[in-house]
Amino acid sequence: MKEKLNNGIYVGERALYNSHDLIITNAVFEDGESPLKESSDIDLVSSTFKWKYPLWYCKNITLKNCCLEETARSGIWYTNGISFLDSRIDAPKTFRRAKNIKLINTSMDNALETLWGSENIVIKNMNARGDYFAMNSKNIDIENFILNGNYAFDGSENIVIRNATLYSKDSFWNCKNVTVYDSTIRGEYLAWNSSNITFINCTIESNQGLCYMDNVKLVNCVVENTDLAFELCSNINATIVSHIDSIKNPISGIIKVKSVGEIILDEKMINPLNTKILVGERNEI
Repeated sequence: MKEKLNNGIYVGERALYNSHDLIITNAVFEDGESPLKESSDIDLVSSTFKWKYPLWYCKNITLKNCCLEETARSGIWYTNGISFLDSRIDAPKTFRRAKNIKLINTSMDNALETLWGSENIVIKNMNARGDYFAMNSKNIDIENFILNGNYAFDGSENIVIRNATLYSKDSFWNCKNVTVYDSTIRGEYLAWNSSNITFINCTIESNQGLCYMDNVKLVNCVVENTDLAFELCSNINATIVSHIDSIKNPISGIIKVKSVGEIILDEKMINPLNTKILVGERNEI
């Protein structure tokens, strides 16, 4: 049975270091680094962290209605098994090399350099703001998500996203195995240097987006205010149900588009015969 700690105010470095099997309610962790470092099997309810490195090297931690204030920087590194429910994370650089993370009904208003090098991540009903979100992470499942921040998901792999809105320049660069459903993505240079990328029923707005890719698939997508798309992409399978400003030098595949402003095919760069570009209403599927 877990011991209960209620209404505590904790100060000083490593205030509850190496604790186990606790239910901590209505606590405030004041100044003092690493208050729960090396702890395990802890439930935190309606508690606040105000200083750095609160949950490093931890195992099996749950937080409900909790807050990491902006000063609780670099809060959760090398931790395995942590869940946030109905909580708020205002600190940057949260989650590094962590595993088995759940973020449900949680906001991240300062998500700069958050979720780096981590794996097995579930996000549901969350708003986040900050650049370099989820870099070099893998096995990510996201639903009902709003992100304002550039360079998201750089170098990450095995990502599934549903019902999201991403305002993100250079998102999905250097990625592998990404599927995005029913989402809106707005930002320049989308998904360069990535492979096995699929967008289904999405709206995309991206200056020079979708370039230098392999195995890129678009299903029933609107691609607006987008020019020079598919440059040096191979194995394209795209159905675009809108006008696209321009297509430039695709290497291979098939592109079906409602209308296109300009098609640029430079025979010094590519063989135009390796890509079919079908324009018009009758080519929609």
